Amino acid sequence: ESEECVIVLYRLSNCGVTDEGCAALSSALRSNPSHLRDLDLSGNKLEDPGVTLLSAVLEDPHCKLETLWLRDCGVTDEGCAALSSALRSNPSHLRELNLSLNKLEDSGVTLLSAVLEDPHCKLETLWLYNCGVTDEGCAALSSVLRSNPSHLRDLDLSLNKVEDSGVTLLSAVLEDPHCKLEKLRLSNCGVTDEGCAALSSALRSNPSHLRDLRLSGNKLGDSGVKLLSDLRDDPHYKLKTLLYCECIFT
Repeated sequence: ESEECVIVLYRLSNCGVTDEGCAALSSALRSNPSHLRDLDLSGNKLEDPGVTLLSAVLEDPHCKLETLWLRDCGVTDEGCAALSSALRSNPSHLRELNLSLNKLEDSGVTLLSAVLEDPHCKLETLWLYNCGVTDEGCAALSSVLRSNPSHLRDLDLSLNKVEDSGVTLLSAVLEDPHCKLEKLRLSNCGVTDEGCAALSSALRSNPSHLRDLRLSGNKLGDSGVKLLSDLRDDPHYKLKTLLYCECIFT
């Protein structure tokens, strides 16, 4: 709480912290919110009450937090609602948010999508690995990214039920010349050649930004793999990393 404290990085992952510890941390950060830039509380049982307390800190206009990791913290759409509300109040600082391995589901992702819609939102990295997202959540995310496509650089939707229809919606975002997405992770999502065709078409329309595309563990056949491999091998495109290991092709 000391005003002389200048800690910029605070990592407490897998430390057995609960919402009680989160209350103490949140209280201290409200007293002195201006220095901390990087907070990792992953693997703790914060659950929704703990995240709600942290959200009150993020709401403070003096809070300068840029990176927040809450991976596997027992967060649901209720905690997501508090977090989203806080980020709408103070959208201009947070650059990286990791909510992977939480049960956010489509309702939570829809709430987060409203944050991304804000033109003042500077979020560049959003990781939602294994969060129970389906094509419905993908539709909400895609819709707002079309409204405000210029900031997000890194999106991880791996191990969610984002199938071809969801990937087609995301492809419409990639088609936008203002889209600056550089990394897209869709491993283990149920994508087939149909989704691959949509991705390939989008990247041909806007070839200059995406550098890293991960599609491992999907149901890609020969035609889907060829469409994407041709893009990777063409110097006109910037795609440097293309992972499709364990896909079904011959």
